[in-house]
Amino acid sequence: MEMNLDKYFEKSDLIPAVIQEKSTGQVLMVAWMNRESMAKTFETGYTWFWSRSRQELWNKGATSGHLQKVIDIYSDCDDDTLLVTVEQTGAACHTGEHSCFFKKIK
Repeated sequence: MEMNLDKYFEKSDLIPAVIQEKSTGQVLMVAWMNRESMAKTFETGYTWFWSRSRQELWNKGATSGHLQKVIDIYSDCDDDTLLVTVEQTGAACHTGEHSCFFKKIK
């Protein structure tokens, strides 16, 4: 059965996805999804995103091996932001840090 994703894209063609590690609760990264990447995420069980800079779909970890296996996907109360809990393999950040949120500023 195919899921109707329209309600998540009523305000914009892109929706922010907050990626959280299930085992620790740590926020790993924030990325953007469009209809196609969200559908591929549901279909494959691994995170897919839309790269705004490259204007293309990307599968997190496809080149690095640092995959994100989807455990749960939640929508916020307005259906315009996603919380994706994952089982992270390796680092989530392209810098090699486990989380993209490693630079404390206050």
